[in-house]
Amino acid sequence: MALEHAAPGEIVDFAPYGPRIRQQQTSAIVKAELFEVVRLVVLEGNEIRTHVVDGPIMLECLEGRTAIGLSGGTVELAAGQWMHLQGGEPHSVRGVEDSSLLLTILFPNGRRGGATV
Repeated sequence: MALEHAAPGEIVDFAPYGPRIRQQQTSAIVKAELFEVVRLVVLEGNEIRTHVVDGPIMLECLEGRTAIGLSGGTVELAAGQWMHLQGGEPHSVRGVEDSSLLLTILFPNGRRGGATV
């Protein structure tokens, strides 16, 4: 069965999962030629190891708190906060609390770039 993504013009609800977060999984919302949008679920204590994405990324914390590991140190991203990183910047994501984040990846020159671990 093919994974369904949001269609252009379709409204997507990013309300916090709240107490249901532990039953949720990371899900792709849109995969297009120029960008990709993913709702990441990072539970407390779990980590997405250091990796690199070719294009710029934007992270918005929808709920919880995460620690974003960067080459210059670690920053915390809490519910309601947003940050962006340049393409090629190594980073990791660790759940300080059960968290969900909205991740947007921009693909340079319309090429879908992958993450490098």
